[in-house]
Amino acid sequence: MPSPWHSSLDPAQLASSLQAWHAHHPDQRLLALLAEADREQLPNLQTACLHQGIELAGGVFPRLISNQGFVDHGVMLLPCPGGSQSALLRIHTGQDPAQTAQHMSERITQMLAAWPTDQGKPTLFMIFDGMLPDIASILDALYLQLADQVFYGGVNAGSAQFQPIPCLFDQYQSMMHGVLCLLLPATANPVINHGYPAPEHTLTATATVGNRIFQIDWRPAFDAYQHIVKQQFGAELNRENFYTFGVHFPLGIMLANQQLLIRVPVALEDDGSVFCVGEVPENAVLMMVQAPTVPGDDCVQQVLGTLQQRHGSLEGKNLLSFYCAGRSQHFGPAALEEIHGLIRHSQAASVTGALTLGEIGSPHEWGYPLFHNACITASVWMDA
Repeated sequence: MPSPWHSSLDPAQLASSLQAWHAHHPDQRLLALLAEADREQLPNLQTACLHQGIELAGGVFPRLISNQGFVDHGVMLLPCPGGSQSALLRIHTGQDPAQTAQHMSERITQMLAAWPTDQGKPTLFMIFDGMLPDIASILDALYLQLADQVFYGGVNAGSAQFQPIPCLFDQYQSMMHGVLCLLLPATANPVINHGYPAPEHTLTATATVGNRIFQIDWRPAFDAYQHIVKQQFGAELNRENFYTFGVHFPLGIMLANQQLLIRVPVALEDDGSVFCVGEVPENAVLMMVQAPTVPGDDCVQQVLGTLQQRHGSLEGKNLLSFYCAGRSQHFGPAALEEIHGLIRHSQAASVTGALTLGEIGSPHEWGYPLFHNACITASVWMDA
């Protein structure tokens, strides 16, 4: 089975590499991770796949990940294991999350009926448009429909500037406000971790709608956030530097099981509300989290340690890894240390992936799908 590979979007190069691959793997589909900088060249990829009769599914991401580190251009092409399936579904904005989950569940149930029984329980890997405001609620409702029929994982696609773009596609179309559902082998179930410490001081999100916080501790959200950053960390936050500051001082939601979900503030609205990647439930217990100033090995080691417990040695395997764009922005060039750490400590044949606008997974193999920010994820894509 071939390894993932990186390609430019040049039509001639695409046609040549896809023809050579498809000749030996006529029944496989491709997962494509497309760099945002080259998204206007997506039709070149779609046309090449149509000409070769290749089933394609993928998303647009701020940057790509390879063994060399972060990649700003081109496309990562990942041959999907046998039996894999995909469905690109549109989500109507303003639709009740339960209705969206019902629509997804009906299509996924059809896919499950065709899943090879000898491959065991599959992973449902979802790629959402990162501009959707209610992904966490959709996941809650979807779990009520599917329960433990699948392992759950996924990421958000979209622009690093948090502007709406068509970020999901197959060989025929591209769209925004949608979700790409992939059924993949159990090995694609991602391990997820952020490694951020939980502080002692807590707050309350006293007024929220979806992923917008209107009040924190009964004060206007921005005023409260600005005051807390100043009080706890001595940093001067204003409207002009808000976008660059939010990644350094994310908010944490403390769950009943003491798990800390990270929410990265990415925009400040004119009414003083704070827009986060991912929903913040009303009356949620919040914490002001200061991300580590430099990356260490702890988060990478925890991810790889759990992955090794599940699958044994990772040496010579191909890993699929996603890295939060906010985490990358926070650490700056030092974020490469964690990517290189994944490669070095795993001794994998390849590490392929992308920067994301949110991550989906559970700290437990059989766990509930939760929406995260600031995480590193990794899974075994296939044997090299």
